[in-house]
Amino acid sequence: MPLSSPRLYKLLLIRPSFSSRRSIHVQPFKSNPTPQQIPVFNPATGEGLFTVDSSSQEHVEDTILKAQDAFESGVWSKTSPLSRSRVLSKLARMLTDRIPELAKLETAQTGRTIREMQTQLSRLPEWLDYFAAVLRTHQSFVAPTQGKLLNYVERVPLGVVAQITPFNHPLLIAVKKIAPALAAGNSVIVKPSELAPVTVYEFIVMSKEAGVPPGVLSFLPGGPETALHIVRNPLIRKVDITAGTSTGRQLGSIIGANLTRYTAELGGKAPIVIFEDADLISSVNGAAFSAFVASGQTCVSGTRLLVHDTIYDEFMALFVQKVQSIRRRMGNPSNPKSTMGTVISPRHLQRIDGMVKRASTTATILTGGAPMTGLSDLDGFDFSRGSFYPPTIISDVGVEDEIWQEEVFGPVVVVKRFKAESEGVELANASRYGLGAGIWTSNLSRAHRVAAQIQSGLCWINTYHRNDPSSPWGGMKESGIGRENGLEAFEAYTQSKSTIVNVASAEETRKNDDWFADDDSGEPRRYG
Repeated sequence: MPLSSPRLYKLLLIRPSFSSRRSIHVQPFKSNPTPQQIPVFNPATGEGLFTVDSSSQEHVEDTILKAQDAFESGVWSKTSPLSRSRVLSKLARMLTDRIPELAKLETAQTGRTIREMQTQLSRLPEWLDYFAAVLRTHQSFVAPTQGKLLNYVERVPLGVVAQITPFNHPLLIAVKKIAPALAAGNSVIVKPSELAPVTVYEFIVMSKEAGVPPGVLSFLPGGPETALHIVRNPLIRKVDITAGTSTGRQLGSIIGANLTRYTAELGGKAPIVIFEDADLISSVNGAAFSAFVASGQTCVSGTRLLVHDTIYDEFMALFVQKVQSIRRRMGNPSNPKSTMGTVISPRHLQRIDGMVKRASTTATILTGGAPMTGLSDLDGFDFSRGSFYPPTIISDVGVEDEIWQEEVFGPVVVVKRFKAESEGVELANASRYGLGAGIWTSNLSRAHRVAAQIQSGLCWINTYHRNDPSSPWGGMKESGIGRENGLEAFEAYTQSKSTIVNVASAEETRKNDDWFADDDSGEPRRYG
């Protein structure tokens, strides 16, 4: 379905918000938006797609109050786990039916290739199904309390929780956060990236159709000011963000002052360590995937490639060939044969190019290294219309250099030799980040040994970027705190509630529990 079609605009045009007095408008693009409106552009063509109303402070407060009212009413928070599970399962089936349409929207608003978005979005129902299953199988427990007491411990929802999601995986990251939060019984506020908000909006509208009650899942579009209005609100009991480390630190200082729970998946500078016994073809393919999927715009992007000295030349010859093949087959992101899309905006393109140009004064650019212009060899698409940057390899980089230390968030990888295993580990850990890492080796003992020493929350061996709703996802060091996915995420959206019941007879209780008894028998009585 082309984005200009009347049917698509009818689908997206002015759906009412279920959580506020006024409507949140998603409209066809306006060339002269007001200061309160956010234009959304196609980064592949520079064309305007939509205009979205930004949420004012008043609207933020109103939406949060309604979310709190919904929570306190118990319409979702106190309904049975089975009821919530059924709604999540229904939403999963509805989402499955909408994948082709939503993938086109994702490609249009992010510039990522349609082959990536179709594949990525096809997995999203798994998160809803997983947490629906958690609700059907998760059990409370009885603590082994001393005495004639029954102590049962339950997980109960937190209240109103806020989620701030990024542009690079708009719907994936939103669903990863929304699924456990809804399963746990919370009221959820979502602020998507102002650069790519529309698929998140569509999902939230879909959730109402699946049976999520009004006020339980709300959409608050806007930029940094909207995020600040949300996290400053004392009714918010948890904030869950995916963002850069500087943003995470800024918001964390506010969140901490409110004594609010916090999960933050932040920046990364993942090392990919290729040992001399690695399968060359598999490691070349894996390194290329780690570095250039999503045009390098992932927090776990494999941006520091460490190759053993004895295979460095052979590996790099194959790796450069692979990267040049990716570059030749780039084209219109909507073309299913296109290998890699754009970065998100002209501003990000300039930032990436600036970092590469500064690195080029001392390092060596092996391929790529400048914004793309001209026509695609694949389909004749004009790269100069959009924010295209080629897959880029840089060698001769020092560990103190900006391009080694700072997150580029683009299709740029730096490469370095190492000799001893200990040197490879040391280089891998020579970063303030610790989100993802990859190891390629055929030595089983080495694989486990090195993985244990690398400081990262995620470590893949002979593969990369594997993700599953059951597998915890998060970072060490400055890559964040807390985890997405799995039972860990579900429990992070809940708190324990301990109920202690005296099951002793009245006679026993009168005898043993009167701490201030009149008699002076000297017999010890229970205390605590």
